[in-house]
Amino acid sequence: MEKIEYDLEGTVFNIQRYSLHDGPGIRTIPFLKGCPLACKWCSNPESQKPQPEIMYQKSNCIHCGKCFEACRYGALSKENPYMVDRDRCVACGACAEVCPTNALVLKGKKMTVWEVIHELQKDENIYRRSDGGITLSGGESLSQPKFTRELLRACKERGWHTAIETTGMTTKEIIESVMPFVDLALTDIKIIDPSIHKKVTGVDNQIILENLIRISNLTKTIVRIPVIPNVNDNIEAIREIAEFTKLMKNINEIHLLPYHNFGENKYNLLGRIYPLHGVKELPKDKINLLKQEIEKFDIACQIGG
Repeated sequence: MEKIEYDLEGTVFNIQRYSLHDGPGIRTIPFLKGCPLACKWCSNPESQKPQPEIMYQKSNCIHCGKCFEACRYGALSKENPYMVDRDRCVACGACAEVCPTNALVLKGKKMTVWEVIHELQKDENIYRRSDGGITLSGGESLSQPKFTRELLRACKERGWHTAIETTGMTTKEIIESVMPFVDLALTDIKIIDPSIHKKVTGVDNQIILENLIRISNLTKTIVRIPVIPNVNDNIEAIREIAEFTKLMKNINEIHLLPYHNFGENKYNLLGRIYPLHGVKELPKDKINLLKQEIEKFDIACQIGG
């Protein structure tokens, strides 16, 4: 087999350790930048754009002025309630480097496959003892296909269990290139109706649904449904998804992920408005009814995951 390209670079915005979700055991999750979808409920808006971004936490700012001296592009202004002019900012990170209180933080940096593996190796014994491993997330990690493939290959070479969270919005060629190195695919299905899907994510779902079948033919798969108020929080929408999963293979179970607004503050840090501001979480009894509907199809279902 060809040598792993350890010098290949990708854009990573976080590496989360000791996760008990997103796959079996205790896991480490590298989060990659870039996503072709713009889901209105996205809890990681800093993941959507492929390039690094500056986040501004106003409450941390002590108005020392060091950032204004560091910025060569005139992208910072006291008069701007969000501080950063996104049209001028090139995300060089100079302002974040001099900020003494982390009011300005650069989200996303270039890392080589080897640099990520070096971080993941710190918890190698934990993976083995807990039957855990590595889960690639984002964003959409398949939007960085070469980096994702080489990183997964390096993980498999070390005997680690690998998982990937994916929307399925990619190409057949990328799936066939990456999935041989994936032990578990965690695939999202938002809704079957294509017009609603486009309205709430920005893209049509025909390619997504085709690819989810393709992925399930290649590796063990769990379908996850983010249950969003006024989008798919009804019996009909959930039933349609359950019926669709019958076309897939290697389906282990379905996870219902109840809506939450934990990421709303991040939109403000990016100078953006949260699209679902004011939307309330769903009551537990309603989620339980949707779970019961899925179980009518003889599919194991859990809430959360």
